[in-house]
Amino acid sequence: MAVKKFNPITPGTRYRVGSAFTEVTTDKPEKSLLAPLKKSGGRNNSGRRTMRHIGGGHKQRYRVIDFKRDRDGVPATVKTIEYDPNRTAYIALVEYADGEKRYILAPNGLKVGAQILSGAGAPPNTGNALLLKEVPLGSSIHAIEMRPGQGASLARSAGTYATLMGREDRYAVIKLPSGEVRRVLLACKATMGATSNADHALQVFGKAGRKRWIGRRPRVRGVAMNPVDHPMGGGEGRASGGHPRSRTGIMAKGQKTRNPRKNSSKLIISKRKS
Repeated sequence: MAVKKFNPITPGTRYRVGSAFTEVTTDKPEKSLLAPLKKSGGRNNSGRRTMRHIGGGHKQRYRVIDFKRDRDGVPATVKTIEYDPNRTAYIALVEYADGEKRYILAPNGLKVGAQILSGAGAPPNTGNALLLKEVPLGSSIHAIEMRPGQGASLARSAGTYATLMGREDRYAVIKLPSGEVRRVLLACKATMGATSNADHALQVFGKAGRKRWIGRRPRVRGVAMNPVDHPMGGGEGRASGGHPRSRTGIMAKGQKTRNPRKNSSKLIISKRKS
């Protein structure tokens, strides 16, 4: 969990801040857990561009991650901590007692050789997947399910964690990284600890080419366009562009976009920070 600055031997390295990869133990992924990853370039099945600023990038392969942690009661040993190009957090290769290998999201502080366990009765140690009804109050958790058996969907990115605030009837009360406080069924699973690579947000690409390598194309500001191209375009000189909004006119600040009739709204106790 460290970043490093580079000597300015080229213009691209003058401001670059990159990950030191001190936690990563190998650069060779487990072949049996790799899957092909096809790039869309932002195009749909008709070949028409539906998302801007997407295209190019280095060829990647998908690492199949075990988000369900359904090998209950079977101990596993951490073999490696690896970089995953498809997500911001690191991943860990674990081998179960019967020889099966799986990738999981690597929690912060998980070391090679550590033993992890999932399911009912597992101790609340870092990396163990527990039912929310067994997680101690006040604990930091990540990779949280929203429905039992669905697989982890909350608090998965680098350096994030949620806090178990309490329990109400069938529900656990969880404070999410966004600041939202919501109820989640006690039958759902969560992993103890925070996700790894918390310094991911401190990285600086240093040059436009590095953005192209991860598949991001140039983004033109709306105020730099003409009125025919963007609601914020046009004007004499350097006009501010008026209210910030998207190319299709949706307000960027203040306009509510959440569906008020969404089923999960009744589970939200307090909304995220504005």
